Amino acid sequence: MGNCKICLLIAVCFVMQLSCKEEPKKAIKTAPVTFKKEGDLRILKKESDSLLTTLEIEIADTDYERETGLMYRSSMEPNQGMLFVFDDVAMHYFYMKNTEFPLDLIFVDDQMKIASFQKNAQPFKENSLPSKVPVKYVLEVNAGLADKWTLAVGDSIVYQKTP
Repeated sequence: MGNCKICLLIAVCFVMQLSCKEEPKKAIKTAPVTFKKEGDLRILKKESDSLLTTLEIEIADTDYERETGLMYRSSMEPNQGMLFVFDDVAMHYFYMKNTEFPLDLIFVDDQMKIASFQKNAQPFKENSLPSKVPVKYVLEVNAGLADKWTLAVGDSIVYQKTP
């Protein structure tokens, strides 16, 4: 009888161990988020209005698009950017949560003039990246491009939506 109790106890422990075993976690596969051209943007030098660069842009002008931005993307081409269009002129704050590659943030006022920068914002960081001054637009491009194009406060942007 004593051996039966021990066998039963061992069997119960074995079943409990099996039932507590963790299932291997399965990765959730999502479709990659890809660039969708919604317009063209030109950046002009303040003194001469000479063309510094032209970009294909996505336009984030809804709450959802502004909140999501470039999250969940692995990269962006050098000739691409995302233009955030706000309803108001105000201090705007960004962060890099779920953004997988470094960015330059170019803050633009309601007169379409570059007002400030946040350069080389690092992936996945959740610290606040403020506009420093009230703005209406924010242009996100690959990190390093603001310096490559020698952008300065007072340079301007012009954009047009694709029909």
